[in-house]
Amino acid sequence: MTSDYISPGKTTLTPDVLLTIARQSALEVEGVHSMAPVRVAVKDLLGHRSDGVRLSIEDSQVFVDLFLVLESDVNIREVSRTVQAAVARALTEMTGLEAARVNVHIEDIFHRPEA
Repeated sequence: MTSDYISPGKTTLTPDVLLTIARQSALEVEGVHSMAPVRVAVKDLLGHRSDGVRLSIEDSQVFVDLFLVLESDVNIREVSRTVQAAVARALTEMTGLEAARVNVHIEDIFHRPEA
């Protein structure tokens, strides 16, 4: 494909696609155990949310809140920053939309039962 290509149509993305990209990108980061349920305030009812991710889209910018459960033996700050970078990069590379903000909320720590 050349850079002079002009599309005969358009491509649309549903918010579910963005939710999936954000969720999968976060779960791939080492130290993330799982997604936590999204806590919903009345003021947040208009946003899109699913399985540990809440997002809104404004002027081709994506604002993401991730609700995570981390492994017990990780540096929370490092994992959070890695998640932010991974999610922002995936959203931009896969959709062309700018991740204006990626907020990480650590909701719990998972402790593996001792054998």
